[in-house]
Amino acid sequence: MSHLIALDAGTTGVTALLYDRNLQPVRRAYREFQQHFPQPGHVEHAAGDICTAVDESMVELLQGFDGPIVGLGITNQRETVFPLQRSSGRALARGIVWQDRRTKDHCERLGREGLLPTIREKTGLLLDPYFSATKMHWLLQNVPEAKSAAIKGDLIFATVDTLVVQHLVGGAYWVTEATNACRTMLFHLDRQVFDGDLCDLFGIPQDCLPEVLPSVGPFGVAKLPGSRKVPIFGMAGDQQAALFGQGCWEAGDLKTTYGTGCFMLMNTGVNRVDPEGALLTTLALDRAGQACFALEGSVFAGGLILQWLRDGLGILEKASDSEALAGSVSDSGGVTLVPAFAGLGAPHWDPDARAALMGMTRGTGRGHIARAALEAIALQCTDVIDLLRTETGQVVRALKVDGGASRNDLLMQLQANLAGVQVLRAVDVESTGRGAAALAGLGAGLWKEIGEVAAFQTESSGFTPKVDSDQTRALKQQWNQALERVKTR
Repeated sequence: MSHLIALDAGTTGVTALLYDRNLQPVRRAYREFQQHFPQPGHVEHAAGDICTAVDESMVELLQGFDGPIVGLGITNQRETVFPLQRSSGRALARGIVWQDRRTKDHCERLGREGLLPTIREKTGLLLDPYFSATKMHWLLQNVPEAKSAAIKGDLIFATVDTLVVQHLVGGAYWVTEATNACRTMLFHLDRQVFDGDLCDLFGIPQDCLPEVLPSVGPFGVAKLPGSRKVPIFGMAGDQQAALFGQGCWEAGDLKTTYGTGCFMLMNTGVNRVDPEGALLTTLALDRAGQACFALEGSVFAGGLILQWLRDGLGILEKASDSEALAGSVSDSGGVTLVPAFAGLGAPHWDPDARAALMGMTRGTGRGHIARAALEAIALQCTDVIDLLRTETGQVVRALKVDGGASRNDLLMQLQANLAGVQVLRAVDVESTGRGAAALAGLGAGLWKEIGEVAAFQTESSGFTPKVDSDQTRALKQQWNQALERVKTR
């Protein structure tokens, strides 16, 4: 039986997955890599750490496996960008991660100059440090070796997909695809090319950007452990890959991925929808793996909160312990956590907001804090669902969910209760990897129609809202009051 590999280069680690031709998972390997926080608001990754995690996860995945592999798909954290030497691939500095806030002032200055309407019309995005363009500008201004390489025509700005492909293929080979390119704030959504005027606006030489290829199709041949050579046939940003892996191929289909952050995407098909408020217009993929449009609500802190409970506060041994600890109490005891560790994303877009833990008393225990953490994840996503309802007029009754934190039954029930939706959890919660493998399978010609694949015909587990209107209203009021205390705009 033919097999497919999915490589998911996420924010905190790299996951390698082996699937059979029915997109059933066969093997999995995972490696975390180091997070760098050189000063408050700064988040960085080392390109070499990600490449090492790719190599180690692949070695583990393929150890003792000699079956046929017909294609590899790549998916990745978006917006993070690295300055690399084009000729050699050598990193000239650590990469700036999507969570990083250092370019806040640059974004605000562009906003004061009245440039937001133009940027939004072309890119579908808002002016926020989240996106790649101001990160690239900062690197040119603050890394002398990057500036020198740009002058010589020897600089490439690589998002994580570009970095991983080059690492696997080798040589001066620099490519990306549209769902990643559209998150740079340099990509014209309608023409689907890097826009020269935007590059000039942000001071980015166009020859520093990779070539944009279709999301399905040849991306080169990966050199894998054991002298294997496997063609790379599919690639997409993590949220678009998850949307595809959830089978959300038609207009109106909606999913949320509970990863490091929480990202809600609604497929809008061939119609570009431009909301007036805090949602983003972005690209997604239809059932053939071709570009279409979507709306996105980006929440910056999801599973990140549980990692903080584990690593920062030390009240969890592992993130999955959060369900039992939060379930040990009936409510949060008046405690609210606003997890603005990297500012607030949708619907607030406030990069200056900072996290706060409020409402504690002498009786507050670990269980209350864990419960408040799960409530914070669900409340943030509820705010985005409410915004989606308001801005699109859509009646949202069901939400497909995936990602590591979606395994938490208590969180999923809280989400159903607070948002008033049926929550449908994928059988395989690693839908991001499944989406990448599905794109690779399309590129390899394994199927004529993606809907035929057995993995897309399995039923999801559901969580039905159990609404106590008074309790829900009180919790939302407590949440909104806490938000107002941390927001700066």
